[in-house]
Amino acid sequence: MNRRTFLRAAGALAGIAAFSCEDRREARRIEGALGGLSHVDLKWGKAPCRYCGTGCGVEVGVHGGKVVAVRGDAASPVNRGLLCVKGYHLPAMLYGKDRLLHPMRRNPDGKGFARISWDEALDLIAARFGETLKAHGPEAVAIYGSGQWTVFDGYAALKWFKGGLRSNQIEANARLCMASAVMGFMTQFQSDEPMGCYEDLEAGDDFVLWGNNMAEMHPVLFSRILERKRTSPGSRIVDIATRHTPTSDHADLYVEIRPGTDLALANGILHLLVSEGRVDEGFVKENVVFRRGIEDLERIGYGAAGAQAERYAFQDAARDSSLDDLKAFLADYAPARASAITGVPEAQIRALADLYGDPKRGTVSLWCMGVNQHVRGTWMNNLITDLHLLTGKISRPGNNPFSLTGQPSACGTVREVGTLANRLPADGVVTSKEHRSKVEAVWGLPEGTIPEKPGHHTVDMFRALARGEIRAMWIQVTNPMVSLPNLSRFERKPGDGRFIVVSDIYPTPTTDIADVILPSAAWVEREGVFGNTERRTQQWDKLVEPPGEAREDALQIIQVAKRMGLGHLFPWPEDAFHEPLFEEYRKLTLGTGKDLASYEDLRRTRGMLWPVVDGKETRYRYAAGHDPYVKKPKGVHFYKAKGYGEKAAVWLRPYHPPAESPDAEYPFWLSTGRVLEHWHTGSMTRRVKELHQAVPAAYVEVNRADALELGIRTGDLVRVETRRGSLELRAQVDGRGKTPKGSLFVAFFDEKRLVNRLTLDAMDSISKEPDYKKCAARVRKA
Repeated sequence: MNRRTFLRAAGALAGIAAFSCEDRREARRIEGALGGLSHVDLKWGKAPCRYCGTGCGVEVGVHGGKVVAVRGDAASPVNRGLLCVKGYHLPAMLYGKDRLLHPMRRNPDGKGFARISWDEALDLIAARFGETLKAHGPEAVAIYGSGQWTVFDGYAALKWFKGGLRSNQIEANARLCMASAVMGFMTQFQSDEPMGCYEDLEAGDDFVLWGNNMAEMHPVLFSRILERKRTSPGSRIVDIATRHTPTSDHADLYVEIRPGTDLALANGILHLLVSEGRVDEGFVKENVVFRRGIEDLERIGYGAAGAQAERYAFQDAARDSSLDDLKAFLADYAPARASAITGVPEAQIRALADLYGDPKRGTVSLWCMGVNQHVRGTWMNNLITDLHLLTGKISRPGNNPFSLTGQPSACGTVREVGTLANRLPADGVVTSKEHRSKVEAVWGLPEGTIPEKPGHHTVDMFRALARGEIRAMWIQVTNPMVSLPNLSRFERKPGDGRFIVVSDIYPTPTTDIADVILPSAAWVEREGVFGNTERRTQQWDKLVEPPGEAREDALQIIQVAKRMGLGHLFPWPEDAFHEPLFEEYRKLTLGTGKDLASYEDLRRTRGMLWPVVDGKETRYRYAAGHDPYVKKPKGVHFYKAKGYGEKAAVWLRPYHPPAESPDAEYPFWLSTGRVLEHWHTGSMTRRVKELHQAVPAAYVEVNRADALELGIRTGDLVRVETRRGSLELRAQVDGRGKTPKGSLFVAFFDEKRLVNRLTLDAMDSISKEPDYKKCAARVRKA
């Protein structure tokens, strides 16, 4: 069945037409599997999609205590009734045959697991964390979650750890994907998250995609751009990429760039804007300051294992700069030099400068992992936003820098709640006494409870676990034994003196290393709140019971906290804690410019864009007439940037080469990423029959010219090697993704083919986000 037929058939219950005979047969087959039920026989509820950060609205059909159908929510302003191929298969994600149903403890001999009761499991966890805390202190315990945590889960973990255990050793896997975007916004606006919203996709004229295969990674949002092109033929898509993808097929301009050289490209565009007088000087004078940081490569380094100390703790230091300083700095990035570094023709660099510099056209920049997973990811975020600040194309409909998100609540939980080692809710940081005191007051705790020293960021946290410095860790809703870079160095053997708890819905390579496994409730098996890429907070109610003895992650944390004598942190009934917990958290957002809607408002709507003041959401932050915190009659006001005089910062950031580049021994670039059909480590999507059959295994994309030289054809088994490991995969030549000569690409969804055994754990100097996109490799027939 082809993709078109599948999408129509999967939507049969939602009233989507099946036009061909094949479509009709498939639709009848699906209806037959549901025992002849029609959509009127089902009870429908609303929820956001469980997968990426787009936040598509889903109507969930329930019958007989099970989710049996989904359809795109036509009332949702995000997706307007459309879902992607993963979204249409959401029900199957819940009902894999190997769903975890009961708590389990590793057997004394280290081999296999035995079922235990919830009381036994929770008592054991409380005892082991308590013993570790007493013997080794708060830095020896850790909790690691993800952007798949609901707001309830993340807030419970934050409060338990920072307020109860007095430990800042809390991290989430969003550090691996969005931390550079966070620090980009923080260093320029002193507040995280985009100023625009998805309505930019209808208002913009030019859409510049920086290293972002949007057609596969954010297909519903990409469909909105394509609709804009259809209805406004003058609209244009620019795809800046290191490989040709399905996104490139729709681009008006495809710009192929050498891996790791995007800093030089952005500086080349800035050079032309400044030298040709395309800076909006009135906007800059009123709204912008200039900053520089440490630029010495040897001093900064890359943080990779073996290259520097095990704890990569470089701290940038800012100094004042100026527009004249910027002009002198950019003299080194004339088109000829930028072209020599990047491989991008001078004509294309000039075309990009023309696009950004045209005041009559709206420009939206979009990026995701290609920019963020980068040894200078924060710098690259800065430079993209510099393009908008210098031209005044910001905080206006159709004119914005817009970072996209990979997880359903990376924004709402990790970034807004603050479930990172250095953060607190609503842009708070643990190093600020003012921020700590505010949180302690809301939590009813004495001043000084929350420690001011940040904990380990993710890569250093797992390095500390490997060294034995962290002795008790709880991992929830994430699969680090597939997703961490340079993965082999984090492997462990049970009985090594460390205690690891893993909460999940299916067995994974991460549950394989656990001492205790807890079965979690998933998606609509529990009440939840997610926050998506455009600042939209969305609530859903519990629609079905979880299978077996599965429990939601927040409740697991609360019940352990109570066993540790910390019940005062969670004074609500266990069967009715969601609304009061959320409203307590919401207090920390009010009056900050990140004001969340009330729980009641979220329940009755399809989500609301913060800041929400007097029941009204905000589509464009910092913009007069949109943002209630802006008192100016027109223009913009970057009111969160108190340290910059309430102006935004343009940063001067030089080009630095990647941490590792091809050489004679390893002559290829290796990059990693995702495919349309699978999400992240595949622990859910690989259990959906249709998605698994579509792409059953990871493969390596090989350029046709390289394949001819090496005698490789599609389907051949090849060995890919780096300085960290090797992996055997099937080759794909000229598939949906086409790598340039000298480049390889492997998706990371396949737990049987762990490409992250090969990747480098070099990381961004400011955000500490690893660079999965660039390392040196070689390939040969196996």
